Amino acid sequence: MTQTQTSTSVPATPAVSVRDVSMVYSGKHAVRDASFDLETGRFLTILGPSGSGKTTLLRMIAGFQSPTSGEIAINGEAVSAVPPHRRSIGMVFQKLALFPHMTAAENVAFPLKMRRFDARQIPARVERFLDLVRLGGFADRRIHELSGGQQQRVAIARALVFEPDLLLLDEPLAALDRKLREEMQLEFRRIQRELGVTTINVTHDQREALVVSDEIVVMDGGTILQKADPTSTYRRPADAFVAGFIGVTNKLPAAVLRTDAGGATARTGELEISGTLPVGCEPTAVGRAVLGALRAEQIRLSASAEPLSNLETVTSGTVVDVIFEGERVVYEIRVPALEDRTLRVFDHDPAEHAVHAVGASVSLGWNRRDVLFYPA
Repeated sequence: MTQTQTSTSVPATPAVSVRDVSMVYSGKHAVRDASFDLETGRFLTILGPSGSGKTTLLRMIAGFQSPTSGEIAINGEAVSAVPPHRRSIGMVFQKLALFPHMTAAENVAFPLKMRRFDARQIPARVERFLDLVRLGGFADRRIHELSGGQQQRVAIARALVFEPDLLLLDEPLAALDRKLREEMQLEFRRIQRELGVTTINVTHDQREALVVSDEIVVMDGGTILQKADPTSTYRRPADAFVAGFIGVTNKLPAAVLRTDAGGATARTGELEISGTLPVGCEPTAVGRAVLGALRAEQIRLSASAEPLSNLETVTSGTVVDVIFEGERVVYEIRVPALEDRTLRVFDHDPAEHAVHAVGASVSLGWNRRDVLFYPA
């Protein structure tokens, strides 16, 4: 009799595996029970406010600190089992720590010399990585002769020149002005995709996280609240904190009047508003206090109610502030039906739409799908 063997595919070992990791300082958790896997070649951003534990988690992944409990592995090998000089990790910090007495090329060559690369191969490799970061003509410049963005590129080339298994970024763009920071975000994205290096970035900048990442981990109070792709993180936040931290979200305290499949109707002030529940959220009971999350760009605005008649919720308000931001106008509108609560509303087409002046009466509205209910 012939026996047929069936082969089963073995899941690939994650590039980074964090399992139930905690860090306790003086009896307080800086990181609590953090767990996630990161596949090879992916760009993950750990996002959170100051004190959320994101940098502590990054330092544990780098091996600079040992967790109080839990395990961290890189390519299946525990970080604690690998001496610092043998870890194939490139790092870029907010303080770039470039050597001011060296040229750009000498800074990039430094990690190769420390790792005893063949000296004959170093110049070509340095040239290749300076070209990668678009500094091909700046090899002989001293660090003080370079702009902030150029120094940033030198730091990136230095972190990548020995082709590490993992690149760690600790808020490296925080000190740059807004325009340069946005340019460098796109550069990080381009370089990471060109090389395919597994990358973990730490930032408190929500836009940066959305722009550069394949996946985002959101932290607060030392706890991971959500791990998802940027679209899901923005459009389907796991809880009220994530909804409020990413983007501009109006929060509407309410009490549930009735429930239905996947959602509820609740009263907030004099209004009844309908909304949905995030994926995985338990059905909401009648009478329960909830928090409605309504993003500023989901609210439609008009001088009268008639153009908004196709929307499910329509109310009126008074403009109390108008902020012109170039690509959009931000309105702050006091709504009597919401107990005089002020809502923020975005108009992303200010060139075509009339600007509503401070003191003007306006109508505003939204649909059920625009509101997410969270337990209060």
